[in-house]
Amino acid sequence: MTPEDVATFERCIAVGGVALFPADTVYGLATEPDSTEGVYRLYRLKGRSPDRPAAVMFFRLELALAALPELGGRTRTALERLLPGGITVLLPNPARRFPLASGPDRKGRLGLRVPRLDGALAPLAGVAWPVLQSSANRSGAADARRIEDVDEPIRTGVDLILDAGELPGTPSTVVDLSSYEDDGSFEIVREGAVPRAAIEEAL
Repeated sequence: MTPEDVATFERCIAVGGVALFPADTVYGLATEPDSTEGVYRLYRLKGRSPDRPAAVMFFRLELALAALPELGGRTRTALERLLPGGITVLLPNPARRFPLASGPDRKGRLGLRVPRLDGALAPLAGVAWPVLQSSANRSGAADARRIEDVDEPIRTGVDLILDAGELPGTPSTVVDLSSYEDDGSFEIVREGAVPRAAIEEAL
């Protein structure tokens, strides 16, 4: 993957296209977080109900922190300890940022991802804007470690494919920090790429 590939990825996202791209865990689908059409297409490709929330991915932690200025100090420190890495963090979202990603979440949370971009993924650190992302599999199916593991209808339905070879293949660990600012509590909703012990040690 080259800087030119990444520039093409950014152009695709900017016009509401849907891209198949590599993260530090599994292959994902990405689109512009504020594009109703792009989000609809992404969900349709996955066969996923549009009332299920997705996550917003930033490609550098400082960009994520700048975009969420209302986060409290304790929560920001937790993000600096946990990210970047194979973790999706659920955050309080009183400003209702990225409403298409949050969906009708009754708790008003936002899912945030900041992947670790080493090796073949390093050029992605140049992406300046966030994407709405979800794993590149049919809803409920196995996650994709390689491009060829992605269902053909998804591969043929996207506007761009970025191939970084074989990925680790374990989806992100999901950690709920929506109450962390108030009382320091957190919940591991799904254990995945980052083990529970590492989360507990960091927090």
